[in-house]
Amino acid sequence: MAAKKVVSKRLVIDASVARSSGREEATCPTSVNCRDFLLAVLNICHKVVMTPDIRNEWDKHQSGFARKWRAQMVARKKFEYLDIPINNELWEKVETFAPTDKQRGEMIKDLHLIEAAIATDKIVISLDDNTARCFFSRASVQVDELKDIVWVNPDKTEEEKPIEWLENGAEPESDRLLATLCDH
Repeated sequence: MAAKKVVSKRLVIDASVARSSGREEATCPTSVNCRDFLLAVLNICHKVVMTPDIRNEWDKHQSGFARKWRAQMVARKKFEYLDIPINNELWEKVETFAPTDKQRGEMIKDLHLIEAAIATDKIVISLDDNTARCFFSRASVQVDELKDIVWVNPDKTEEEKPIEWLENGAEPESDRLLATLCDH
């Protein structure tokens, strides 16, 4: 039986993953998990999406490993650079939803990831679990644009099995959607 062909997905990868990815000799579990995830993206058919804001964050925070990985992604034509206009309506909805300045700040800090995901295959890869991810998840009750965003943490290897998910086509499984991730 022939292996199932995996359809290439465009992934929005937060600079938190780039910052935490370690070299081959890294031993910190987060560094290893982020590196292994990025290597899986490189070796499977998926692409990385960057906007000017995401690129600026990567330029400031990426590890040496992530810098080399990014060059390899560009060389393999697995890099998609997009200039996405600000979605003022989405920003207004998110700002209105957030009940506190702290939550609003956390969401606004990562809203460029959401905008890029909406413009592509609706997938965000980030280490941010307990702040922005949960705030966006709660907001998805009222902000329809957020409901179908997939949010995967490459450091949650046991719970989320992120590399296995990539290998299986990075499909938008219901338990990975912002609409279902955190208690509302």
